[in-house]
Amino acid sequence: MQCLVLLVLGVCLAGLCRAEWLSETRSMMGTEVSVELWATDPERGRAAQRAVLAEFHRLDEMMNPWNAQSLLAKINRRAFDDAVPVTPELIEVIQRSLYYSRLSGGAFDISFAAAGRYYDFREGRVPLASELAVAGPAIDYRQISVDSTAQSIRLGHREMSLDLGGIAKGYAVDRGIRILTDAGIESAVVSAGGDSRILGNLGDRPRMIGIRHPRKEDQYVVVIPLEDTAISTSGDYERFFERDGVRFHHILDPETGDSARKVRSASVIAPLAIDTDALSTTVFVLGVEKGLALVNSLPGVDAIIVDGEGKLHYSQELLLSTTE
Repeated sequence: MQCLVLLVLGVCLAGLCRAEWLSETRSMMGTEVSVELWATDPERGRAAQRAVLAEFHRLDEMMNPWNAQSLLAKINRRAFDDAVPVTPELIEVIQRSLYYSRLSGGAFDISFAAAGRYYDFREGRVPLASELAVAGPAIDYRQISVDSTAQSIRLGHREMSLDLGGIAKGYAVDRGIRILTDAGIESAVVSAGGDSRILGNLGDRPRMIGIRHPRKEDQYVVVIPLEDTAISTSGDYERFFERDGVRFHHILDPETGDSARKVRSASVIAPLAIDTDALSTTVFVLGVEKGLALVNSLPGVDAIIVDGEGKLHYSQELLLSTTE
């Protein structure tokens, strides 16, 4: 998921001129996590920020496949041989992942990691044909078994490996917003890379959120007003390398194990970040036609896609709102 530029302009509301915007950023979950909020009591605001960042750290320790001590790593090592007991949080995230796998016909599949582990974007390495041949049968969400009663996970193929990179950050963002609302915060932005959720507004207007141009780092393809919603962007421009004119990046097509190349970026807007996170990846893999057809079938969901030629495409409801 890629970094969105949040254009936040502070305001001084009547009677709240001692209040202030607080911003805190940490490196977690393989990206930059930021918590920005409007605090009438700065001390309480900073405590709320610390609580959000602590929750991100807790979930990262649980869901990071590269941390050998994490529960997700334990699933990847042991869940073919026996069911692995897990936490309610992992059950929730994996069940939501499987929902989007079924909805998309497998375009979203957390078992893509069977192929993903053979890529090295720093070294410019792609899988050998023989490695993809081994990984292919293990990329199949239908072989992931969730026992919600026993709170356990079982994998149906020895080579299967799970990676929650396309949904866990959105889930953590939602948890962060819940912590802030419980603390009485009414205006905030919680972001993890390309996944953000906006709480409230700027007092008299919405926040303006810029979606990065996939080929020009310092430019936006569009800037849109948002409040009380989530937005996620998946793009081919953060973790990638090029070889012989072909761009290899981290968003893989589960059907092939290769980088998906139908679009350059896909942004999705919906109430919850767990949904925008998963859907932006899904739409990226599906491409313009199938991706927009899926988004247009989901109430309260919108999308903005930059196709392979750099052309913008909007979901039906968003297109109607821009022409009114």
